[in-house]
Amino acid sequence: MTRVYKWEVLKLLAQKRTYLGLGAAMLVPLIFVVVLTFRSGGPNDIPLGRSIRDTGLATPFVVLFFMSIWAFPLITALVSGDIVAAESHNGTLKTILTRSRDRGEIYAAKVLAAFTYTALVIAAMGVVGVVAASIEWGFNDLTSLSGTTVSAWHGLGLLAASLAIYAWPMAGIAAFGLFLSTVTRNSASAVVGTLLWALLMQLLGVLPGTESIRPYLLGEQFQAWHGFLRTPADWTPVVRALWVCAFYVGVPLAAGYLVFLRRDVAGE
Repeated sequence: MTRVYKWEVLKLLAQKRTYLGLGAAMLVPLIFVVVLTFRSGGPNDIPLGRSIRDTGLATPFVVLFFMSIWAFPLITALVSGDIVAAESHNGTLKTILTRSRDRGEIYAAKVLAAFTYTALVIAAMGVVGVVAASIEWGFNDLTSLSGTTVSAWHGLGLLAASLAIYAWPMAGIAAFGLFLSTVTRNSASAVVGTLLWALLMQLLGVLPGTESIRPYLLGEQFQAWHGFLRTPADWTPVVRALWVCAFYVGVPLAAGYLVFLRRDVAGE
């Protein structure tokens, strides 16, 4: 499977959409810093928004909030929604299966490649955000959501942990994109369907009457990182995100795998 995974990564590196998504993830924090540099005020009504000009560490946290609405889901959908469907469009799946690789290896490699890309774009946003904002406002101590001050290096560790837990619900979106990519065999349908599903999860989280199910919606898990920014750390949202997102990842991947095993490739 390692060889198949490397081949999937090489295919991603050869596609323009890979660099479009990665470039967008890196461009958003840069735009954010430039805009705030030339105007007063800021996003004071969101977590760490009031600290945006106190330290460069605050910017990636703020950008996480904005990009979870549609930007990161779209970037993830561009790859996960295409990674299987492209084989049907190009008629290459049958060729791959004749190279002594079973369907389980191929499917697992595609899943790992999509998850790798998802983690990469999140990490790229965090790195660019910290560097750009620190150049402008300094690499200073960070004020937590509890009002306590933590050192800059401790804050950097909290950022790394936050990006890691944030990647887990993003993996849920990637898993759904892989499922649609496998079922529809159409990249455009899978990408659009994944984005609409992600937006639906966000919408359900703000509708009245959904309070009882809100903690278990995928969109709510994007806020799990808040637990790391409290003193002492609040592990309740983090632990909940781990097992809730496991469901959102596991179910579509299992369903997609069953479809992938049984699909007819003779005509491709």
